[in-house]
Amino acid sequence: MFVEFIPASMHFSSLFKEALTAALILSPLLGAMPAQAEISKPAESTTTTEIQTSQPAQSSILDIAKRNENFSTFVAAIQAAGLEKVLSSDGQFTVFVPTNEAFAKLSEGQLEALLKPENKNQLISILTYHVVPATVTSAEIQPGAVTTVEGRSLQLAIVDSKVKVNQATVIATDIKASNGVIHIIDSVIIPSAQ
Repeated sequence: MFVEFIPASMHFSSLFKEALTAALILSPLLGAMPAQAEISKPAESTTTTEIQTSQPAQSSILDIAKRNENFSTFVAAIQAAGLEKVLSSDGQFTVFVPTNEAFAKLSEGQLEALLKPENKNQLISILTYHVVPATVTSAEIQPGAVTTVEGRSLQLAIVDSKVKVNQATVIATDIKASNGVIHIIDSVIIPSAQ
């Protein structure tokens, strides 16, 4: 089964922002759906980061991230942006999660600046740029543009048998959660200025 992505030329950012707001409001009332956590790593991994993949059946994307020390910076950013309820809600998402090593590649002082309360809107923009509002497994990824929750598009490509998301490389795929799937990337994806 292939997921049909919304073309980049169609602008549904307000719809996604409304869905995001609804998820924030309704998430305390919603329960998690059962899922099975598993992972498939690319044949040739260029990183030595070990990712914990054994998760309880009802783990949300946020629960999985919180239990993995390689995602502690991502979790801190999610908390600073106030997006915890979204990644715990039972909406269906695909999240391209940068590792701690990926965040360490940001320019000096950039992460610290993003985590300040006065930069919360910019942080939300960056984090929601890593989220697609549908569950897309590695087998369903097709080259081309895909609209994110942030409203702008990511470019997906397959280069030398590896999935690229803009300039980031997917280093592990298909960590299934009750509310979607996580693909792990080696760089933080910064949306270009509109």
